[in-house]
Amino acid sequence: MVNLKCLVCFLILFSTFSSVAEQSFEIPRSAVIELTDQQAKLSYPLFIKLPRSYSRNKDKTYPVVYLLDGSYAFQVASGATHFAMNSGAMNEAILVAIGYSQGSKGSSSRIRDYTPSKANDWQLETGKAEQHAAFIRDNVFAYMQSNYRVTSNQRTLVGNSLGGLFAAHVLFTQPNMFESYIIGSPSVWFDNESIISQPITKAKQDVRVYLSVGSKETPEFGEGQDMITGANKLASKIRQGDAKNIQLEFSIIEGAKHATAFPTTLIQGLDWLYAKQRRY
Repeated sequence: MVNLKCLVCFLILFSTFSSVAEQSFEIPRSAVIELTDQQAKLSYPLFIKLPRSYSRNKDKTYPVVYLLDGSYAFQVASGATHFAMNSGAMNEAILVAIGYSQGSKGSSSRIRDYTPSKANDWQLETGKAEQHAAFIRDNVFAYMQSNYRVTSNQRTLVGNSLGGLFAAHVLFTQPNMFESYIIGSPSVWFDNESIISQPITKAKQDVRVYLSVGSKETPEFGEGQDMITGANKLASKIRQGDAKNIQLEFSIIEGAKHATAFPTTLIQGLDWLYAKQRRY
């Protein structure tokens, strides 16, 4: 016969574990709001996280890190910066991640919004990067300026893959829309590498760019495109186009593939830009 006391203890323990398993986790000091691009008639979620000191430092303004591919990048950025910002190793910043348009699949939203040119051989819509950049500039910036204590001249754009292509397009067309850029594994290959022949607008103020790609982002390791060659071409274009005004840091992440490079790109880029003791 099963000991009654043991059975009761087991049931209590099982109930406790079940209760813990059912709890959900929320990112501290975060909120999700929705903004509408009136020109495109599309709505986008914004994932916003405030620094730990925000509520007690009422007179302080903060730089803002804007991330593309928001539903993925927000979680990575929140976790990656948690210790560095809270411990004082990295200057605090507000995180703002821009998600995909409501009612769209992530792939169709990002292919439409992050590509600078219209590619006729694609089934999904392409070529709306300029429109999406205008939404960020006119709507997202305005919302953050009106509702949070932001330092308006300290903005970082983070884009990876097609998002990296978008970030490069903004850098070349509106370089001072952001003070700094983190460009990860950019899809330079899109539309026959048209980004490489895109004219460059001269930056009026200094811009810092962190560009990174994984050492295994080539067909040799199973990737569909040679991302390393593309990243090198982009780095060369940045250096040749506006070398006096753009400070470029180019890094190859040893052992990283396209699916794994972004977290390292993000934290290394943010460390290069926001570390309290900069290494340059």
